[in-house]
Amino acid sequence: MLMSTKSMGPVLLLLAWGASCSGEDPASDDSTASGASTSDSSVADSSSSSSPSADSTTTQSSGADSTTAGCSVVGEGPQPGQFLAGSLISDITEEPCTLADGTQTMCYRIEIAGEPSNHDVGPYCPRSIDDGPDDVGLWPDSGVLHDVDGAFVTDLATFYNDDTWQLYDPVTGDVNVTDTQEACLAAAMPNAPEEYLNYCVECTIADVGGPVSDAYLIPIEPVASDTPTEIEEIPPGVSLNGVRIEFPANTEIILAAYNIAPLDDCGGHVNNGIGYHYHESTGCVAGVEQCDGHAPLMGYAQDGYAIHEMAAEGGEEPADLDECRGHTDDLRGYHYHAASGGENMFIGCFRGVLVEGVGGGPGGGGPPGGGAPGGG
Repeated sequence: MLMSTKSMGPVLLLLAWGASCSGEDPASDDSTASGASTSDSSVADSSSSSSPSADSTTTQSSGADSTTAGCSVVGEGPQPGQFLAGSLISDITEEPCTLADGTQTMCYRIEIAGEPSNHDVGPYCPRSIDDGPDDVGLWPDSGVLHDVDGAFVTDLATFYNDDTWQLYDPVTGDVNVTDTQEACLAAAMPNAPEEYLNYCVECTIADVGGPVSDAYLIPIEPVASDTPTEIEEIPPGVSLNGVRIEFPANTEIILAAYNIAPLDDCGGHVNNGIGYHYHESTGCVAGVEQCDGHAPLMGYAQDGYAIHEMAAEGGEEPADLDECRGHTDDLRGYHYHAASGGENMFIGCFRGVLVEGVGGGPGGGGPPGGGAPGGG
């Protein structure tokens, strides 16, 4: 199992309604998040598809509290009642949609808040080479999450076998950190300006004007595809706590500028286009426990299949995962298991058919305008 070098401590990042162990549906909560700015939708809007016109219908008040849902065994497909309180900015609705293979069906429109409803974000960059692992974030490399502490920063030239690395002032020990929105944007871009080489890149939610909400159309009934769809630059899905699950970070672009863009302990960070998002699963989502000890539910992929955490109660990863990191059982149907922290991914591919337009074209599933290329 791939592990982080940090001692994480207490912080670690629809076919059927699921029945709880008591036989009751997960309870709902009428509370919704507020104050989030809105980005372009990351999925195709039904008005631009060939699906039949129909008024959308409200399905579920957003924001079920996972503590009221209890120990749940969930069926195949997205279930609105599993989202945490404060994770959504509006009620989940149903509307017609067209899948990439031409299938006309019904989808849930899910509008996430764009910031985690159950944990704080950060920290990311050290301010001094004296800063220890408790004061900093993580950097994925070769399947391991490394603490971006003072020791890591001072060892970068050796770690990457390149003497050009110098993220800190050798006299004062101060680390070069992007401390404005402009600096964050410049340092994160390909071919960063020379004045922003050798920086620890840190963007905050405040830098992008607050949480960036996003809307997704996700099939109510997942449709299996004959040929899996590669992730490439398609966001895999959404987490139950209201955060965008992003495709693998293009660390090569960042490293080419001799920069580091740390993730926080929950596997997330901020860029100027899409706000806060996850690149790694580190156990922060507070997933819905399963009555049979199966790995907890932590989100939904854009093809409609559930995403569970990597390991079951005993700590073991399923041995029968396919190339998309999915498998099937009698209780949940087909579903995915997130990769371990350090792998810079959640799932390997999409086993189901995506909504038309996801992954390219107007309203496609790539980052809204302004995001750093490569899922930064």
